[in-house]
Amino acid sequence: MTHFVSAEEERRVRANDREYNEKFQYAVRQFPSLPVPKSHSLSLKVRGCSIFKPTNGNIVKVFICFFFFCLLLIQSNCIMTSKYNIVTFLPVNLFEQFQEVANTYFLFLLILQLIPQISSLSWFTTIVPLALVLSITAVKDATDDYVSSFFFLRNTYLILLQNEKWMNVRVGDIIKLENNQFVAADLLLLSSSEPHGLCYIETAELDGETNMKVRQSVSVTSELGDQNNLASFDGEVVCEPPNNKLDRFCGTLYWRDKKYNLTNQNMLLRGCVLRNTEACYGLVIFAGPDTKLMQNSGRTKFKRTSIDRLMNTLVLWIFGFLVCMGVILAVGNAVWEREVGSLFQSYLPWDPPVDNFLFSAFLSFWSYVIILNTVVPISLYVSVEVIRLGHSYFINWDQQMFCSQCNTAAEARTTTLNEELGQVEYIFSDKTGTLTQNIMSFNKCSINGQTYGDRHLSRLDFTPFNPLADQDFCFYDDTLLESVKVGDSHTHEFFRLLSLCHTVMRELVYKAQSPDEGALVTAARNFGFVFRSRTPGTITTTEMGRPVTYILLAILDFNNIRKRMSVIVRNPEGRIRLYCKGADTVLLERLHPCNQELMNITSDHLNEYAADGLRTLALAYRDVSEDEWETWSESHRCADKATNCRDDRLAAAYEEIEQDMMLLGATAIEDKLQEGVPETIAVLSLANIKIWVLTGDKQETAVNIGYSCKMLTDDMTEVFIISGHTVQSVRQELRSGHRSGQLHVRLSGVSVSLHLGIHTDKEHSGQAHALEADMETEFVSTACACKAVICCRVTPLQKAQVVELIKKHKKAVTLAIGDGANDVSMIKSAHIGVGISGQEGIQAVLASDYSFAQFRFLQRLLLVHGRWSYLRMCRFLCYFFYKNFAFTMVHFWFGFFCGFSAQTVYDQYFITLYNIVYTSLPVLAMGIFDQDVPDKRSLEYPKLYEPGQLNLLFNKREFFICIAQGIYTSVVLFFVPFAVLSDATQSTGVPLADYQTFAVTTATALVIVVSVQIALDTGFWTVINHVFVWGSLGSYFTIMFALHSQTLFRIFPNQFHFVGSAQSTLLQPVVWLTIALATAICIVPVLAFRFLKVDLKPHASLTSWASNSSRCQRGVKKFFFDIFVGLRVSLQIKLMWG
Repeated sequence: MTHFVSAEEERRVRANDREYNEKFQYAVRQFPSLPVPKSHSLSLKVRGCSIFKPTNGNIVKVFICFFFFCLLLIQSNCIMTSKYNIVTFLPVNLFEQFQEVANTYFLFLLILQLIPQISSLSWFTTIVPLALVLSITAVKDATDDYVSSFFFLRNTYLILLQNEKWMNVRVGDIIKLENNQFVAADLLLLSSSEPHGLCYIETAELDGETNMKVRQSVSVTSELGDQNNLASFDGEVVCEPPNNKLDRFCGTLYWRDKKYNLTNQNMLLRGCVLRNTEACYGLVIFAGPDTKLMQNSGRTKFKRTSIDRLMNTLVLWIFGFLVCMGVILAVGNAVWEREVGSLFQSYLPWDPPVDNFLFSAFLSFWSYVIILNTVVPISLYVSVEVIRLGHSYFINWDQQMFCSQCNTAAEARTTTLNEELGQVEYIFSDKTGTLTQNIMSFNKCSINGQTYGDRHLSRLDFTPFNPLADQDFCFYDDTLLESVKVGDSHTHEFFRLLSLCHTVMRELVYKAQSPDEGALVTAARNFGFVFRSRTPGTITTTEMGRPVTYILLAILDFNNIRKRMSVIVRNPEGRIRLYCKGADTVLLERLHPCNQELMNITSDHLNEYAADGLRTLALAYRDVSEDEWETWSESHRCADKATNCRDDRLAAAYEEIEQDMMLLGATAIEDKLQEGVPETIAVLSLANIKIWVLTGDKQETAVNIGYSCKMLTDDMTEVFIISGHTVQSVRQELRSGHRSGQLHVRLSGVSVSLHLGIHTDKEHSGQAHALEADMETEFVSTACACKAVICCRVTPLQKAQVVELIKKHKKAVTLAIGDGANDVSMIKSAHIGVGISGQEGIQAVLASDYSFAQFRFLQRLLLVHGRWSYLRMCRFLCYFFYKNFAFTMVHFWFGFFCGFSAQTVYDQYFITLYNIVYTSLPVLAMGIFDQDVPDKRSLEYPKLYEPGQLNLLFNKREFFICIAQGIYTSVVLFFVPFAVLSDATQSTGVPLADYQTFAVTTATALVIVVSVQIALDTGFWTVINHVFVWGSLGSYFTIMFALHSQTLFRIFPNQFHFVGSAQSTLLQPVVWLTIALATAICIVPVLAFRFLKVDLKPHASLTSWASNSSRCQRGVKKFFFDIFVGLRVSLQIKLMWG
């Protein structure tokens, strides 16, 4: 019988018993019921793993079942990361595309065109563009889906030792992993080839950390390495339901009438890699979508640019405008049919079912909706996606953003945010690993009130003293080495703590969980306290050349709340001692009162180290009596076995014993700035981009880094520090800081020398009041009045809260950049997330929209690629709307001269090809390749970035200007040929005032005008631009002559009626004079307006456009520019820009 529950409250898994496990919904939903012959046994290597292995007789049946379960998406451990498969692609993709309003609208038009009484155009005038847009989008979606899913397929479908794929693994199976294999399900570690049931894993794919971690099996199962024992293992696990907490697991193993607590240390999670371990065995607890990796891969928040949101609004306005035009023309049709059309009923009656002028107007409305549909840009969205894709490739191909040291190129991980890079106003940056290198070196220390580490001294040579010393280790104070040599007890205890209190593994090839820890253990190694190896119960060191083994009694883990780590060991003499290291803010308050004087001295040293920009830790110890250890050990054991509130109980137990410690000293580790950080921050500041640093470091360290990277400078008038512990104190500090900021603004006026800094300290919950709802407005107003902001002691959640505050109150584009897993929430919260592929793994990169190796590349990403992308997109949109209105509005004017009969000006083939052949490629080339100034000028003049921040190049005002220009062009294109050709005659005296002559003249003038216009709009000409612009113009004449040729008439006599009309029309000089006149009337005002705007009211964008034009004009653009701009303006601009 199968049990179905609405929500899984706990999971029960019995080893080697699929029949039992299939009673539960989580087992049934993961895999279809396939008939498994009981005669099938397991191979010798994986006995006890009830995995069905098909034979030749039923292989066809298995493949059929496999095919259908893929279609139904019912799988065991198989993860379908792709959105589509072969069967579902077409319906799902079409459903998604028709959720776009424009696509649904054109489908509706296509249906209308199938009604003869309404449509005056053939159905293919709509279906050809619509099919092209849908096809291009479908190909792009399929490609993106295939590329994104390929990585998972490569890592998911691994072969078991029994030639079974990982996708067939089910809950309750026992499987074997070998060295360097991916863990493809969440496993309970049962046994290992290593002593004591240990195994080593790499979790970079899971949490972004590149270091190795140790996992250990439950002691009672660690000896089950024998395959017969594994086959007979029938333990049952009761544990928490699937969740996304990577660092937590709570469960109980029931076996042989006993129960054993299970923690995260007993688990191997999907996504990890087995390292330095020959083999291990594990019981599958979570499989497929229930694994913690997949639980953490929830839907990513879809980010849309401000231009996307504006485009959607504008398209709705265009819909409304289209309806208004249809209503006007329908009313005109009603009036005309009533007043004039009724006079022709005797020989020109209404077509059935029209029987009155009102019904005729109703049909006319829908007819004009079809004819004027091109005012709504059907190809707009797909063109935008193509342009963004091109911009993304430019970022990926940029050699100047390639880091040769780590062989890492910049990567645009999304194609939807490129132009948003040109509008960033706020940057939120992590410090460690983002501004700094995250390569730690032991620099200074304080031991028993004495500070060591004078850089002015010579570098120490440790080789004569210690043959195990690391040759790359640098230290410059020989007094510390002398203290070690003479046997100072405090110094020895200091380095003994560093050699014991850590999670480093693997003897002299240290694998640390953080660069800080590796630096400290390496320092202890060089000063004679060498960590050699560890087991679950011992730590072996070499102290001053003498091997020493300590019994490891307990490890009190580090986390972001505790901010400290402790170990409890028993030395060879039998004495029990606790060693602790952690943040000074939490460790100093747990010292014995007798340490007060030493604590004051050490605190001064810590402040000195922080002022030098060093990362600090405090070290302490305490002796533990046997009775105290026995009592605490029992309480710790009870807390560890607790099924409810286990974490809280463990924290309370840790807190109990980490009291009354004796201070040993402090360490100071240097983390140098990355190359080019100060220069990058200086340039970004000139671009009016505000940079906030959000770090977990202490105040002094953060402020010093601020000065080092030129965020804070000596000429800043005042640095405000918000460090209150209560709501009232924080509010008072915010108000006083804001008043002081306003005072300086008022006194300084518009002086560019105004600089103001703010520093926020939010270590405890009481110090986080500035982020609370009733104070967030004051915090934002104060912080945004400052030149630079540094927030220290912030948690990952607080980083995201700061970003959300600015998004909420400033309505500005934000960018977050970081390198570690603790930066993921901030990266996801910002409009744009940038990941640094550094020392802390790839978690930040996986969550980001863009990634590269060093912070300095951010300058080029924003000021070059971002600014160009914004410029190109704005010019593309302006031209796109202009050309569509210029094309469509001619039909509107023609309606007043054709009795509002829904007759078109152009022939249906021109209407079909205008947007997809004649004008599509030139605007795409401009949108992909255009530049106003070279990349070097963009970096030299950061002020060129400001138009994007102010949204000057494309907004509602610019949209209406483009629409007005398009309407003006349509008026000229209709009325100039209409006026000229009305009375014009051929040389033979035959009148030219016929429909086809007018249509060819108007269409030709339109194509020439929009081609000249894009030539004027293009600021950077490439071979592709020339080929597309002039090639499109040439293709128009080629196709037009072909459509009016006798060859096509003979083949399709019912489709091509006007044989030779294009040739005869364009042979008339008056036609070309008309086209030239219409082109001049359309283009000359544009040139005059641009000349006056550049000359009389220049701003950065227009001046840079003119500057580049004065250097790069070619062909038609050079001719017109020289006429209307003249030598004076060219000389002025050249002097301005050099």
